[in-house]
Amino acid sequence: MRGNLAKTFHLTNLQVFRHAVAPKSYTDLLGRKLFLALLTIQGLGAFALITLGVILKKHRVARSVVQPRIRHEINRAGVALLPMFIFIALALGFLVVGQTVSALAKVGATDYLGSTMVIVIVRELGPLLTAVLVLARVGTANVIELGTARALGEVEALEALGIDPVHYLIVPRVIGMALGIFSLTIYLIIGALASGWVFAFLQDVPLTPGDYFKQIAEALGWLDFALLALKTLAFGFFIAIVTCYHGLAQPLRLEDVSRVAVRAVTQGVIVCVLLDAVFIVLYLVT
Repeated sequence: MRGNLAKTFHLTNLQVFRHAVAPKSYTDLLGRKLFLALLTIQGLGAFALITLGVILKKHRVARSVVQPRIRHEINRAGVALLPMFIFIALALGFLVVGQTVSALAKVGATDYLGSTMVIVIVRELGPLLTAVLVLARVGTANVIELGTARALGEVEALEALGIDPVHYLIVPRVIGMALGIFSLTIYLIIGALASGWVFAFLQDVPLTPGDYFKQIAEALGWLDFALLALKTLAFGFFIAIVTCYHGLAQPLRLEDVSRVAVRAVTQGVIVCVLLDAVFIVLYLVT
């Protein structure tokens, strides 16, 4: 594993370029930014492939050690965030779903309610909002924890003991965050749709619960369920990869950890938006 981490670091050694002399023209600045972006993509790709390889090759290795860590990460990225997501689901239902239902009822377009809710909540807002919130809460913690461990030499100590840092530190975070985002997205969608009808009912919208949920059920297809699961798991995987990469793949000083955490969250948001765009294309072509 020591060789894997070393290769990842050499592939993505961005510090040389970040601390180089400032460019004298906007063209040089743009070229440097583009080159840094390409190096970051290369490093993230290498780190993702290393992590996938470890997951596939070592899924039966040290289960008694890794499985409790996976359960801990699922609790941290899922169960521990459930109260906050219940509140977000209620707020989303009142602020977005309820007003949408009320507006459609006023113009007599309640027949489009099901398809509207599926597009806005199930396909887009639910998964993306969940991913961004988990990134802000758990992704930042990943960068800080791993960056501090790398700065204090704890990762090298694991390697010296013959423990694979990716298997011990990264794999549980990747699995836990993927399953956590998947589960929280389901709770968020159900809570938002339910609270949205309550808000519409309080506004005297003539729509029974049976008609409301029947329209949503009829608008949903097998593709929505399949792509929702794939989308949320992809969000969790890539968020974990981005945050763990910035915390572990490069040697850091303690004073660099906060700055790297900000960069990781920014890149995580960009990755989520790009993934969402990819799935929008999949929805359109299928």
